[in-house]
Amino acid sequence: MKVAVTGAAGFVGNNLLNLLVEAGHEVTAIDRVRSRYAPEYGVTWVNADVLDVESMKQALDGAEVVYHLVAMITLAQKDDLAWTVNTKGVRAVAEAALAVGVRRMVHCSSVHSFDQSSCGGTLDEHSPRSVDASIPVYDRSKWAGEIELREVVDAGLDAVICNPTGVYGPADYGLSRVNALLRNAARGRVPAAVQGGFDFVDVRDVAAGLIAAGEKGRTGENYLISGHMLGMHDVVRRAARAAGRRGPLYSFPLSVIERVLPIAEPIGTRFGSDVLSRSAMSALLAAPDVDGGKARSELGYAPRPADETIRDFVAFLVTSGQLSRGGQLFPVASSV
Repeated sequence: MKVAVTGAAGFVGNNLLNLLVEAGHEVTAIDRVRSRYAPEYGVTWVNADVLDVESMKQALDGAEVVYHLVAMITLAQKDDLAWTVNTKGVRAVAEAALAVGVRRMVHCSSVHSFDQSSCGGTLDEHSPRSVDASIPVYDRSKWAGEIELREVVDAGLDAVICNPTGVYGPADYGLSRVNALLRNAARGRVPAAVQGGFDFVDVRDVAAGLIAAGEKGRTGENYLISGHMLGMHDVVRRAARAAGRRGPLYSFPLSVIERVLPIAEPIGTRFGSDVLSRSAMSALLAAPDVDGGKARSELGYAPRPADETIRDFVAFLVTSGQLSRGGQLFPVASSV
């Protein structure tokens, strides 16, 4: 079967390409750059503009299924480009898919399209959405992108929406924020952590969930692609131990972080860092229990154990040259 993947050179994209090629599909990989780590055969790379319907029509022509992964991730409160890419980009791809007769579109949204602080402690597909103006632009734009998609679904497009939680694990040549933290822990460079937690999901399970949604999902439905709730202190300690390191000895209560945010956030912004920001801490402060039962029952989705992900990720860091067996960092040739 011929399929197309937008954002194919990214973290989720690379992992999805591998699964699709292994399954024997002919893949059109759509991105501005070509990944050096994608399968050598079975993939045709196309540079197309996800904000331009005509450009996307050409790229999607002949595809039966399209997986839309393109998104701009940011912790900023306002970012016009992120808003445009995460909303108008979804609509342009959807309209192009409808126009050329794509059988199904799978849109990779995010758990952040849900208002995690207003879900009452448990988050499922019926939880409140990220509409409040005080919520970071990424969260609001992911929900707005779903609204754009649903309008095209109403016009006749067959599409489903997946909402992964915090994505981590191998393979990642970037690294993502979470994976970068785990690499630092594997190097013994994280002496302390913050309390709080988040639902983390293996990127390979996300890729499998997207494929399952394309095959079994119901038109217009959302599916939370979840993993396991992990405390931040616990997850960095596991990464350190997997590399033979001791791991953090201390953890700071989130209440302490909240008190210093008014001072730390503007300082970080001045130096180009958003690590200590309300946007960065909001998910940890909310820490909802994500109910992935719908994806499990309807898609047959089953996330692997967290220990397996962390062990595999540390092993990947070593084999990819990003970490020596003694915990020393080695650079990689690319950050796609």
